[in-house]
Amino acid sequence: MSETVVVQNVYKKYKMYKSTKEKLLDVILPQGCGEDFYALQAISFTANKGDVIGLIGMNGSGKSTLSNIIGGVIPPSSGTVKTVGQTSIIAISSGLNNQLTGRENIELKCLMLGFKKKEIQEMEEEIIEFADIGKFTDQPVKMYSSGMKSRLGFAISVTVNPDILIIDEALSVGDHVFAQKSKDKMFEFKEKGKTIFFVSHSMGQVKEFCDKAIWLEFGEIKAYGPVNEVIPDYEHFLKKHKAMTKEEQKEYRQEIMKKQKGIAVIG
Repeated sequence: MSETVVVQNVYKKYKMYKSTKEKLLDVILPQGCGEDFYALQAISFTANKGDVIGLIGMNGSGKSTLSNIIGGVIPPSSGTVKTVGQTSIIAISSGLNNQLTGRENIELKCLMLGFKKKEIQEMEEEIIEFADIGKFTDQPVKMYSSGMKSRLGFAISVTVNPDILIIDEALSVGDHVFAQKSKDKMFEFKEKGKTIFFVSHSMGQVKEFCDKAIWLEFGEIKAYGPVNEVIPDYEHFLKKHKAMTKEEQKEYRQEIMKKQKGIAVIG
């Protein structure tokens, strides 16, 4: 199997400020100011052609950060990410300009992906038909519901035929008919040997769509492997976490935050 995504020792560090003053001092002072916060630490894995990988984990575990790094939206603080072929990321309203109409967003997004005017015109009707947003096609995106934004973003991303597709919670909104159409397209992509990353809190969807899963726990990979091995362990963890008292959950979170605030050193 040929490798399509290779992530090696990736970290993503942000600065946390208590005030605007701290933010300014961070720029001025040689030693900086504010607390370090590691959204991702020591992330390494390889994906191959045809892999459909679920990215799972509790809120704040770094799923969207990792998605955006793989998709080239944001750079890692350190480490390397190698992708083979065109990458497309689908998140609710991702890459859409609220002031432009749906049709104008189609043209803008496709131009940014390197398509020529004639190619865009040939794809436009297919995108509009897939999105199924009717008269809203020529209305500003700011008037769209989250479901319509997601459908338009999904329609653009799948029609441009990427080699690597990243779907970040985009199927959590919208109706059943569109969800089924999206699933059919995902399975079609899988059959063509494309690589898909699927971010979702729905374990049912992950089990249905994915053959592998990456379990992120507050910025680190807890497990990576076949869905039927990773998901049961994750569901057991969720059950234990839910059974904790509020105080126990708070203590657990505080321990994790110590690592995310820079106690772990970039290697």
